[in-house]
Amino acid sequence: MKPFLSRLLSRLSFLTVEVAVILLLFGASFAAFFYLIRVVFGVHSVALDTWAFQLLDARRQAAPGLTDWAYVVTFFASAPFLVGITIVLPAGLVWLQRRREALEIFLAVVGASLLNQGLKTHFHRMRPDTALVQQLGLSFPSGHAMIGMALYGCLAWLLWRHGRHPVWAVLLLLWAVLIGLTRVYLHVHYATDVLAGFAAGLGWLILLRTALRLWWREAQVVAGQEKRQAR
Repeated sequence: MKPFLSRLLSRLSFLTVEVAVILLLFGASFAAFFYLIRVVFGVHSVALDTWAFQLLDARRQAAPGLTDWAYVVTFFASAPFLVGITIVLPAGLVWLQRRREALEIFLAVVGASLLNQGLKTHFHRMRPDTALVQQLGLSFPSGHAMIGMALYGCLAWLLWRHGRHPVWAVLLLLWAVLIGLTRVYLHVHYATDVLAGFAAGLGWLILLRTALRLWWREAQVVAGQEKRQAR
């Protein structure tokens, strides 16, 4: 009896910590996003954006070869890549009988893409006119940063949940951050666009994970009730 109670308390403690961390992250992302809205559209401050451009411009002048790498890295959250990965990766997971994981990744990318377009249309911020490469569309929040955070954040969560691979999870999150930095480096986004994209992508991912978890739990309860009734 005691071992059972200790295991139960241990699991409940883990869930409590998990819920607290999730709420903390969601609150932080929510607060950061609305703080950036105030900075950009409220007080119209350009201090952070100017500082970021100056810092990365200095790096580009010191090491011009970084530009080629920036083009490579930024591709991994571009529209062609995201369309391909949203088809291929979930299809592969379905083939491996990982339907839940496939659904999570598909909804993470598609939902973040739709939400990003809605936010861009609402805020209607124009892109920097100093871009190193022509880029269509609006600027706030950055799609590469937001959708990249949703995709790679989702993959990081799945890796940690199934295999307890914290190193790979951290590397995926750092990769998402690096993609966002390339957008500022290439002057196709302001730093505030990218930070807002990170915050919105993380917030969307947390909402999605919570909704799916509640949905699957409810489905399990209904299935259990139907099974008992059939008896």
